[in-house]
Amino acid sequence: MGFLASTFTWWNGATLGTKFGLRSMAKKGEDALGNVYYEGGKDTAGNPRRWVIYQGATDASRVPPAWFSWLHHQVDDVPDRALPPVRVWQKPAVPNMTGTALAYRPAGALEKGGHRAAATGDYEAWTPEG
Repeated sequence: MGFLASTFTWWNGATLGTKFGLRSMAKKGEDALGNVYYEGGKDTAGNPRRWVIYQGATDASRVPPAWFSWLHHQVDDVPDRALPPVRVWQKPAVPNMTGTALAYRPAGALEKGGHRAAATGDYEAWTPEG
């Protein structure tokens, strides 16, 4: 990312102002996607302020559930220490795929040809006459 893009645009990552402001904050961890998490200062309620600096596109759906709970003060310590280990049956979190080729397309969607299954005949429409 170029100097001007990092100076004026937030959607390509942290701006220079944010990067300079985070110098005094404590780095708390990093997730599997490369997002970096910081904590420092206090908000108006006296709670510690928490930030995420995204690796790549700024998209909130790219924050894993464990770190989401930390960002929103649902757990006090970082997820590695505060949460139980991941169970073998749990799937990894995926970002929001809406608008991509990997988005969910149910049967009958226009992107899948637009053909729905025929009605089964078990539906009876309501009429005001009863």
